[in-house]
Amino acid sequence: MSAPPTPEFSRRERQIMDALYRLGEGSVADVLELMPEDTTYDSVRLTLGVLVEKGHLTHRREGRRYVYHPAVPLKAASRSAVRQLLGTYFRESPSRAILTLLDVSSQNLSDEELDRIEAWVREAKEGR
Repeated sequence: MSAPPTPEFSRRERQIMDALYRLGEGSVADVLELMPEDTTYDSVRLTLGVLVEKGHLTHRREGRRYVYHPAVPLKAASRSAVRQLLGTYFRESPSRAILTLLDVSSQNLSDEELDRIEAWVREAKEGR
């Protein structure tokens, strides 16, 4: 099965998609609550419409409002984003990405988190 295409979002579109992935689904008012303070109801409403037209969101009517949700499940969208990130910044190398993440966050990782990472690496080796 091929990966979903990785769309190029405007800043506002990305913010709205992020909000809906956090919410699972939501109305214009729900999304607006998670947006920066300078965001207007109409800009969210219009951008949601654009995202529906582009196929990134679906919606249903509930009474007088529409409820929006991402057309692509979070897991699939996350995998697609990681593939793009690997290709763009890490020359398709997961190990380069992992080493960068460890370098950036090593000061903030607890012993428990490091143990969990070590276990994942062990499982990956055994699962080949």
